[in-house]
Amino acid sequence: MAKEIAGQLKLQIKGGAANPSPPVGPALGSKGINIMDFCKQFNARTQDKPGKILPVVITYYADKSFDFVVKQPPVPVMLLEASKQKSGSAEPNRKKVAEITWDQVKAIAEEKMSDLNCFNLQSAMKMVAGTARSMGITVKGDFPDVK
Repeated sequence: MAKEIAGQLKLQIKGGAANPSPPVGPALGSKGINIMDFCKQFNARTQDKPGKILPVVITYYADKSFDFVVKQPPVPVMLLEASKQKSGSAEPNRKKVAEITWDQVKAIAEEKMSDLNCFNLQSAMKMVAGTARSMGITVKGDFPDVK
């Protein structure tokens, strides 16, 4: 028999660095989830991505047990990493902070494809390029012919 789902939580936690302090502790504690058990499992699963911000969706059940899914880092974080910037532009329509290539956009789109709501690589690349544009990051060159 399937467990009764009590709810879901969405958090963004640095890989391998989950601990009971805020925001993790209060969010899980208020739902009755074992905080240390979650932290140990999360850190074990994400030890290969230390320091990267990772979205996690926690499904908790009526019997206080839980499951969680770790997703890829958010696109803006990946873009900042690729462009070697600290943050995006405060005025993206006027001040551009960096340039990236379509090859970098393609690499980010391929990595993030499982979390995006599109069916082909071309659409994923357009989504990533749109995020870059809204951050003040210019994509150099013309859109490549990708299949």
